[in-house]
Amino acid sequence: MPEQTRFLVDRMLGPLVRYLRFLGYDTLAATELGPGGPDEDTVLLRRAVDEGRVLLTRDHELARRGGILVPGRDVLEQVAALTRSDLVEPVLRLTRCSVCNFPLRPASTSEIAAAPYAPFKPGETEFFWCDPCGHLYWFGSHAADLAARLRSVETVTDSKLDNT
Repeated sequence: MPEQTRFLVDRMLGPLVRYLRFLGYDTLAATELGPGGPDEDTVLLRRAVDEGRVLLTRDHELARRGGILVPGRDVLEQVAALTRSDLVEPVLRLTRCSVCNFPLRPASTSEIAAAPYAPFKPGETEFFWCDPCGHLYWFGSHAADLAARLRSVETVTDSKLDNT
């Protein structure tokens, strides 16, 4: 199952983190590990190995040392490259919090009702809850727009990933 792949994403690929989480992948961002430093590349490589994560980077030297070079500056171009390399499946899953990476669970009626931004429609919409963040997710118009963008990733570019 593709969503079992776990990622560690360097600082140069910030927006990709949220997309991978929306796709259901356990994704850790280098920015969540604290401030960077001169030995950050070594720390990221070690952490990726220790945790069984695929290290994604835009840094050629880091890719040469063990990460995977992700081409492009546009996040959809990056998702397309990961898709063509069979590292991800571009399907919106909403199984992980896009902010903290915690697995989502079905939201309770009271959690939905307490969220002032939720379009509360009992039985019409499936809602998901992040316990640590207290964030509510659902397949609304924003999710539909994101799913449509993800369906277009195959046509974004023809670049490949390079594991130099």
